[in-house]
Amino acid sequence: MSTEAFNYQSGSAQGSGRPVLFEIPPSAVAPPMQASGAARLRRPDRLQMSMQMASLDAMLPEDHQARVVWEYVEGLDLSGLHESIRAVEGRPGRDAIDPRIPMALWLYATLDGVGSARELDRLCGDHVAYKWICGGVSVNYHTLSDFRTSNVELLDRLLTGSVAGLMHEGLVTMKRVAQDGMRVRANAGTSSFRREGTLQRLEQEAGQQVDALRKELKDDPGAGTKRQQAARQRARRERQERIARARQALPEVRDSKRPDNKDQARASTTDADARFMKMADGGIRPGVNVQLASDTQSQIITGVDVSNCGSDMGQMSPMIDQHKDRYGRPPQEMLVDGGFAARQDIDSASRAEAPTTVYAPVQKSRKEKGKLCYQRQPADTDAVAQWRQRMSTPEAQSIYKQRAATAECVNALARNRGMRQFLVRGLRKIRAVVLWFALAHNLIRAAFLRRRAAAVSP
Repeated sequence: MSTEAFNYQSGSAQGSGRPVLFEIPPSAVAPPMQASGAARLRRPDRLQMSMQMASLDAMLPEDHQARVVWEYVEGLDLSGLHESIRAVEGRPGRDAIDPRIPMALWLYATLDGVGSARELDRLCGDHVAYKWICGGVSVNYHTLSDFRTSNVELLDRLLTGSVAGLMHEGLVTMKRVAQDGMRVRANAGTSSFRREGTLQRLEQEAGQQVDALRKELKDDPGAGTKRQQAARQRARRERQERIARARQALPEVRDSKRPDNKDQARASTTDADARFMKMADGGIRPGVNVQLASDTQSQIITGVDVSNCGSDMGQMSPMIDQHKDRYGRPPQEMLVDGGFAARQDIDSASRAEAPTTVYAPVQKSRKEKGKLCYQRQPADTDAVAQWRQRMSTPEAQSIYKQRAATAECVNALARNRGMRQFLVRGLRKIRAVVLWFALAHNLIRAAFLRRRAAAVSP
């Protein structure tokens, strides 16, 4: 083909001064973009099928808190829990769940503010962090609930061992310990409290219902499935047992009341260990008294106690004895508020073989004005008189300020993690839940202390 076949011209449609192969007629030029009209948008299509391939480990960030929890649990000695497992090598049966899985799940759930076994069960199927801990092992709410409250002794030993290990590392000195109590709502309704006459009638009715159900099933064995029959029998029997426990708790409740008010003693038919007590907001509701002791230097929880006494008076001596049993020695100094300042407790703490110096504010009576409360009173022992003199000095008052900075902070963290109302019943189960809070708190606090120590070390 000759070069004359190509008619090069400068076409305006192709830009300024550039040669074109063919001349474009004006009718073929696209009209300019119009600004009017509906906007074109990319909308979500959630029915579109897609395939995402990623391992659980890749889905969880390397610095996630769940990894810290699992690393802690892997270092625990849980071999004692293997003794109750019936699935062993050489015998038939389904493999048991590794105890480290529910242990890590409850520790992480406590840090996450989750206190319900059913909610934890749901998260194990929906939330990536809980799925990562499970690692493909299926769990159910019943197993989780039983594990949470059936290992009180193990949790208590873990608390002692963890604090002892931190003491060995030099991160906890236990020189100065602050104790404080907080009233937590119990899982018992106000209307569940009954007087002795009503409890006797309810117990009799419950016994009659159990006998009637037993007779009904004997006369008609086909009434419902075996599972339904067992559930009905269990429900009637448990109700009878709860009422019996409420009757057994009445003498203790009666002894705690004034002589003119003993006939008004009432106990709960759902949680016999719950007592009416004044809460932080001023209301009076069923609750329990949770006692936490923390090291002022590290804010590590060193002691845990649970009671149904509405007052903190008399709670200091048991906590000091608990430290002796756990760590072989009591705290050198104990910081408590005025509600703990019982004279007999101060006297016994100061006169022990390993004495504990008590820092507590001196309560001023109506007869004591100004600095008279710091002077020795006729009923004071030498230890109590020394305590009064000690609290009059600026040094002691400065030391006492550390109580609020430690105990109140630890209590606030427990509240933020869900310790506002217990979902379990009975002091033993409540103690287990409080121990979970203490272990979870110490786990995170210990990780922080180790990072801080590593940062300042040469």
